[in-house]
Amino acid sequence: MTIAVAVKVNDGFVLAADSATTLSADGADGTTQVLNIYNNANKIFNLHKGLPVGAMTWGRGSIGPSSIATLTKDLRVRFMGGDDAHLDWRLDLRTYQMADVAERAREFLQDEKFAALGEPDGSSLGDLGILIGGYSAGADEPELYEINFADAPAVVPVLAGGAGATWHGQPEAITRLLLGVSQALPQALVNLGVPATDAPLFNEIIKQQVAIPFVADAMPIQDAIDLADFLVHMTIQFVRFSPGSPTVGGPIEVASITKHEGFRWVSRKHYFSPLLNPPMEMT
Repeated sequence: MTIAVAVKVNDGFVLAADSATTLSADGADGTTQVLNIYNNANKIFNLHKGLPVGAMTWGRGSIGPSSIATLTKDLRVRFMGGDDAHLDWRLDLRTYQMADVAERAREFLQDEKFAALGEPDGSSLGDLGILIGGYSAGADEPELYEINFADAPAVVPVLAGGAGATWHGQPEAITRLLLGVSQALPQALVNLGVPATDAPLFNEIIKQQVAIPFVADAMPIQDAIDLADFLVHMTIQFVRFSPGSPTVGGPIEVASITKHEGFRWVSRKHYFSPLLNPPMEMT
């Protein structure tokens, strides 16, 4: 599992995620068993070096033998014009649009890479999700799009109305803090005698009464960074002390994307020492 957070403000947006990835298998009794948890997965990516365009993933960590991290870097090669077989994917610095970038990401992962596995008709990438965000050429405001690959994947704009936050993976801790309720509230209301048809409405009404507006349009990008980092750290600790496996954890990675500074790493892990590797070789 994972926790992946995006915080959007006037000055740009922030991507933050943990590094845990879970290896699991279906047990003989039909339950899912956790075989191992690795704490060094990469979930945040720059989709074009030099442009304010990035991505963040959650859910399944691979398609076939290739990790989502490797596939995303393959996509970056295309966007930067490094794939001679797909030169039409190269982003024109003067005209590219983020909606098109997001649709290309969906096409690459779903129609090309997943389809190549020859899975039976009706199968899907399941719980894989990806957020594509950045500034279209010449744009003053960032755009964020989510693609959830279960069922019929579609590119959906998020946080289009201004500042806000979105989170995926194991959302319980952040949902409780920002919205003031548990995800289990609708069922709890039913257990207390509220009709099942009315429970979702009561749930939304309660949220409106108790939610705290943590994100403001004018929040400086540094404060958005601090908030995103805090939300990921809080989720790691919440999962750590909750019953069950610690499926959220490892180093926290954070990146910001702004109009003029572009994609900037705030915190990042490397499996190699940057001091021993020339900058042009670092990815």
